[in-house]
Amino acid sequence: MLNHILSLQIFLPLLGVLLILAIPKLSDNGARWIALIVTTAVFGVSLCMMGQYQTGMADLQFVEKSTWFPALNLQYHVGVDGISVYFVLLSTFLTPICIVSCWHAIEKRVKEFMIAFLVLETFMVGTFCALDSILFYVFFEGVLIPMFIIIGVWGGARRVYSAFKFFLYTLLGSVLMLIALLYLYMQTGTTDITLMADNNLDLNVQIWLWLAFFASFAVKMPMWPVHTWLPDAHVEAPTAGSVILAGVLLKMGGYGFLRFSLPILPDASAYFADMVFWLSVVAIIYTALVALVQEDMKKLIAYSSVSHMGFVTLGIFTGTQQGVDGAMFQMLSHGIISAALFLCVGVVYDRLHTREISRYGGLVKNMPRYATVFMVLMLGSVGLPGTSGFVGEFMTLMGSFQVNTYVAVFATTGVVFGAAYMLVLYRRVIFGQQKNADAAAMPDLTRMEFAYLVPLAVMAILFGIAPGLVMKNISPSVSNLIQIYQYNKTPDAPLRLSAVKAQTIEGNHHE
Repeated sequence: MLNHILSLQIFLPLLGVLLILAIPKLSDNGARWIALIVTTAVFGVSLCMMGQYQTGMADLQFVEKSTWFPALNLQYHVGVDGISVYFVLLSTFLTPICIVSCWHAIEKRVKEFMIAFLVLETFMVGTFCALDSILFYVFFEGVLIPMFIIIGVWGGARRVYSAFKFFLYTLLGSVLMLIALLYLYMQTGTTDITLMADNNLDLNVQIWLWLAFFASFAVKMPMWPVHTWLPDAHVEAPTAGSVILAGVLLKMGGYGFLRFSLPILPDASAYFADMVFWLSVVAIIYTALVALVQEDMKKLIAYSSVSHMGFVTLGIFTGTQQGVDGAMFQMLSHGIISAALFLCVGVVYDRLHTREISRYGGLVKNMPRYATVFMVLMLGSVGLPGTSGFVGEFMTLMGSFQVNTYVAVFATTGVVFGAAYMLVLYRRVIFGQQKNADAAAMPDLTRMEFAYLVPLAVMAILFGIAPGLVMKNISPSVSNLIQIYQYNKTPDAPLRLSAVKAQTIEGNHHE
């Protein structure tokens, strides 16, 4: 089983799709149970993978490779390292939570909704496992289809507009990425991502290729100013869609930068680093200020996501160990906390059917358990020491201080603004007078809601207190990436990727 553990995680959700389609006259509840059982099984396989993962290794693990298109020498090539393994785990962890969270919220076309989510899980896991560039592109783009359907069919009043905006923004950049991948294939003769870094591309060529990748990954993050699709998509998406969008899909842009931009186009990455720094600073500060004046809870958290992703792009392009480690940790932390915050919004929306902050107030009186869980997650989003949010932001800022002090100082102000908008949100929703009788009559968390929110809150604290639980696997792979990046971007040094890999492997053996 270990030989094909990644393929099992990628394609097992499709078995759930076949079951839902194959069983005649399947009830809506039956479809829900099939989706839940299958996604839980996939998460179980992910836990088995983590149990067998060799700690402290920078090399790829659980690698599977076979030819799937002989005419063009395209490979089905999958594997994980410290950079991708936790994204796989995050995807498989959040998907069953989404199924449970929408158990009663989705009442129309339930079977189709469950099918869309299972297909989405296949594409998400496949994106983080793919080591062949064309295979990566297929999975990376495939994510658009089920998410487009989820927003467009089960979303709010402006769902069609938001779905098309999401689709067009992300597709436009990805077309340029496809052109860049085809050019790299023609130049290197391989679609293997791990071998593409061994190239002799001129700086001018790297610049054009880097911009093509940037067009795709920046929209996916999303970076300012191509972020405007995200608040609309979040507001109109059903709660489960928002959870996956914030928890997993936004991380694909950062993952793309780490897999393609830094190791394959190192000179261009260094050339454009200052531009990315200042775009990140604008994202951190501007979107935090925009979040401060929002009246819609979902829109506020959506803008906060853009602000937090600014720290990620800032950390990645520092090219330092602390910066990239911090960016990785920030993505994982944001995946947990923002997903949980959207679930919290979904809890009160299911009761009152409005996301307007002004319609709530004083919920601590009738929903004390909800107020407690929301408080932990809010403090995690703020980056309070002792929560996972603090670790990622602190390491990112440490890395940026080493490279550009001015950028780091401006970025640090984003932490203050982040505290402002989250504390204002919490004060207005949880404390104050209960002016709305309907809000005052809302029941506290049900057992089901408590069961899926508490683990997320616990993880936000656990990773804040003991970040080494994940950093022990992330750091070796990040160190290997930084070595390749620093070695390849030196203009006078010949590109000897194999020598760097051999040196890393030898160092691991000595350890």
